[in-house]
Amino acid sequence: MKTKDKILSKALELFNDKGYNNITTRHIAADLNISAGNLHYHFRHSEDIIKILFSELTQKMDELLNQMKKLENKSLEDLYQFTYSTCEIFYFYRFIFINFIDILNKIPEIESRYEGINFSRKEEFQLIFSDLQKSNIFQKDVPHFIVDCLTEQIFIIADNWLTHNRLILKLSPQEAIQHYTLLQMNLFYPLLNKEQQKLYEQQYIE
Repeated sequence: MKTKDKILSKALELFNDKGYNNITTRHIAADLNISAGNLHYHFRHSEDIIKILFSELTQKMDELLNQMKKLENKSLEDLYQFTYSTCEIFYFYRFIFINFIDILNKIPEIESRYEGINFSRKEEFQLIFSDLQKSNIFQKDVPHFIVDCLTEQIFIIADNWLTHNRLILKLSPQEAIQHYTLLQMNLFYPLLNKEQQKLYEQQYIE
């Protein structure tokens, strides 16, 4: 592994374990047993590392969304796997969401990018929901304002469940991913047709 990749990997580990505000480039260098000068040759500031990690997160979500959009005749299981995979990705980069406000305040570039991503994601989710209606998974007569509201609800949960788990539930990583996947999936239940609601209860509700 190249030094630059080792730095990114170690930085992600330390940010996730100890928090963005508690880790500096010197901490990262010390954990890697390299000099601060060696690290700064690749990254002048910790903010430069954060930008790349945020880009990695965005790229992984782009790939996941593209896979979901390409699926023909989307199923309830496809929706579950998409939601589960999203939670896995978010957990992998969990410090970004737990320290989100601090990061946005310190790195305006990420705030600007996040606003743009939020807008484009909304459109992508609308397309996925439309496909689910065409596949007869979602009801076809769901009011438009409900679908719009659903998208916003998903984003609120997705961006904040990691903080909620750390403060309230304190579930293990696997338990948390499963719990919050189901929490988000439950938002879809009222939109499912009757047959899919029964299937949902059989497969996902204990």
